[in-house]
Amino acid sequence: MTGKFFLYIIVTILVIWSLDSVNINKIFKKNKVLQATVFYFLLGVSLIYLVTNFLMDLFTSIKLI
Repeated sequence: MTGKFFLYIIVTILVIWSLDSVNINKIFKKNKVLQATVFYFLLGVSLIYLVTNFLMDLFTSIKLI
């Protein structure tokens, strides 16, 4: 359990850092700031969940954790 918690923290930092480099303002219409913010938040949460579960499955399959 503590391994997954620390993995969530590390992946969260990496996802926030990587999403910072993407310019998503060109995708959305003008004056749609709330929708862009919600999309950005949901994209970040989804990536954090997917990457963390992938790494946990990978680590448990090779019996690293």
